[in-house]
Amino acid sequence: MKVLLVGEYSNLHNSLKEGLIALGHEVTLVSTGDSFKNLSTDHSIHASFTESKIGNILFRFLRKIKILNLEKSEKALRFFFFIQKQKQFDCIQLINSNAIESYPFINQWFYKQLLKKTKNLNLLVCGDEVPIVDFYLKNKNFYNILTPMLEDESLKIHFSYPLKYTQKSYKKVFDFLKNHCNSIITSDFDYEIPMKKMGFKTHFIPNPINCDKIVFNENKVTDKIVILLGINRFSYYKKGIVYFEQALKIIKEKYSDKVEIIISENVPYKEYVKIINKSHIVLDQIFAHDQGYNALTAMAQGKVVFTGAEKDWLQYFNLEENNVAINALPNVEDIVSKLDFLINNPKKIEIIGKNTRKFIEKEHHYIQIATKYLEAWSL
Repeated sequence: MKVLLVGEYSNLHNSLKEGLIALGHEVTLVSTGDSFKNLSTDHSIHASFTESKIGNILFRFLRKIKILNLEKSEKALRFFFFIQKQKQFDCIQLINSNAIESYPFINQWFYKQLLKKTKNLNLLVCGDEVPIVDFYLKNKNFYNILTPMLEDESLKIHFSYPLKYTQKSYKKVFDFLKNHCNSIITSDFDYEIPMKKMGFKTHFIPNPINCDKIVFNENKVTDKIVILLGINRFSYYKKGIVYFEQALKIIKEKYSDKVEIIISENVPYKEYVKIINKSHIVLDQIFAHDQGYNALTAMAQGKVVFTGAEKDWLQYFNLEENNVAINALPNVEDIVSKLDFLINNPKKIEIIGKNTRKFIEKEHHYIQIATKYLEAWSL
């Protein structure tokens, strides 16, 4: 089968591509590489000119006079040149309704062109999306990434990325895809639960992780316990990083002789994976029911990860609390208490590390997951 994957935000499409290729399929990935993450892609639509010295000056000038967003325009132009060279595909999948990251009306025009190149267009929901944001705003009691903003309106300025999906132009694109896609696939419970409650028919498929590529080393503590906090400034409030920072201040004072703390910020994905390898414990995110891609990558390496691990996730995979992932709550005392326990019981770090690797191999193996995608696409 000839497959086109459009867009990449986390390494999900790259890992799916590797699984599909292992099963004998021909796969092409086109994306921007997602900014500083610099994720791999076969064809880049990254706005490189906009980031050049001259391009950046022009970008800021045009934005100031509100004529044109040069970055969005460049991405569209690069995608146009890419798609003109392509023939038919057996299957095309979009990472989300903003997969090309251009103006919504331009995105929709491109999706119409893609429909001319395949009878099998599919939509993946693995992050911010129109019905997801809509559900979060209407159901404030549902624990989610918008919770910090809903509790403190002064933070609204930091949530412009997800809130753009409330605009009519983005809703129009999603509605178009809803009516023309063969299937809608969700990657974890933070998206599956809202989509189901909003009445959508979806296929829940966990994130694919290339267990053959990611090396597992036993998470033994021989000296200091290394705790990693990876910060993405674009999602700082969404992920509740402030709670981790406050907890680490307490831990640093309490266990300066037992703990080493690493803070990484806005580093490329491949570099971040190497930093994870140096750690024993990874602090990932707070406001989640399930694990995102960074958490799963760390778990595949056998690390203890503080992330989303709520009851719905535990029940689905038949797991015991804190045996595979540590459920991180927006409570500094709770985070400190859980870190206290691990620091004083280093053997538990090793045990959980083995559990996480086994879990990833069983539930997230990239070839097994690729098979599930093929099944969803064929329905």
